Amino acid sequence: MRGRMIHDKSGALHFTPYDVDPKKCINSIGRAALNTTVIEAAQRYPNVRVHFNHKCTDVDLETATVQLEIDHGKLAAHGDAVIGVDGAFSGVRESMQLKIGNFQYDETYLAHGYKELTILPGPDGSWQMEKNALHIWPRKSFMMIALPNPDGSFTCTLFWEFEGPRSFATTKSDDDIRRFFEDEFPDAVPLMPTLLEDFRQNPTGSLVTIRCAPWYYRDKVCLVGDAAHAVVPFYGQGMNAAFEDCVVLDECLEQFPDDRERVFAEYFRRRKENADALADLALGNFIEMRDKTASKTFRAKKKLDHLLEAALPGIYLPLYTMVTFTRMPYAMAAKRAQLQDLLVYTSLTLIVTILVGVTVWFIAR
Repeated sequence: MRGRMIHDKSGALHFTPYDVDPKKCINSIGRAALNTTVIEAAQRYPNVRVHFNHKCTDVDLETATVQLEIDHGKLAAHGDAVIGVDGAFSGVRESMQLKIGNFQYDETYLAHGYKELTILPGPDGSWQMEKNALHIWPRKSFMMIALPNPDGSFTCTLFWEFEGPRSFATTKSDDDIRRFFEDEFPDAVPLMPTLLEDFRQNPTGSLVTIRCAPWYYRDKVCLVGDAAHAVVPFYGQGMNAAFEDCVVLDECLEQFPDDRERVFAEYFRRRKENADALADLALGNFIEMRDKTASKTFRAKKKLDHLLEAALPGIYLPLYTMVTFTRMPYAMAAKRAQLQDLLVYTSLTLIVTILVGVTVWFIAR
């Protein structure tokens, strides 16, 4: 996907590329296919064994022993260390919360939930909208997005308030559902013949941000990915942040091969600030996607970003470019973007002031 395709209520389309380089794009990848790929890659290592349907219920932090719930009872597994990569509602992290006295934990939910819907392929398996774009229907306080799939379909996601006059809570009947979509997304409805079925059958999910500290206990337990820093999905970086965790943890293991506690501590030190920065960026991008992308001023700012990036290669980098297309740490990208914006807006203000002054001077003459 090379950029955002914005859908106005009138049906008008506005395309905004992600980067000045048309070759740079983000990817729409099915979760099931990705999970399969990762598992198959892990199983190519002779010392890796994969066990399904083993739920972590407790961890003994002192002995790195995990209590697992399996189909026919319970099982204890012991190792030199436990790496908890068990998601936003991690059982490993819960054990740390209960057993580490100074453990810090914050869990915040958006007032919005989400529901997945589908745009079907055309009769010949073709895409019924532009396939190389992330489609967004921004509607101020809520939005719908659509991501292309290889089979010609699009996975749509409605991000909408749980409660309120128009919300998941108040829109129940088929007539109400259809009327809402026809009012807000009139160009999408004809492409969604299974809309009512999808809306009723698919669950309404919640959107959570989780921050905690520390991510490790001595040399015995360590958290990676969503277990340490779950974020809302609006920057598309949650998976990448987990992969970066793995890269940094691996680098620390190489740097301190004989001191696993130092490895965990250094990994936490290097990643915590960036995970917190990503959480803030993701929340900010929700506001940008649902509200600002419909603004002509916002789209003009994006064009200015790309002009400056082209004129000052390697010097001026838009925030989205730094986050998405570089390995620059998230915290550094956020700080650099703030500085760049300050310089740009100060320069524009100065230019306007000079132009006004010159105009006044000519009129006075």
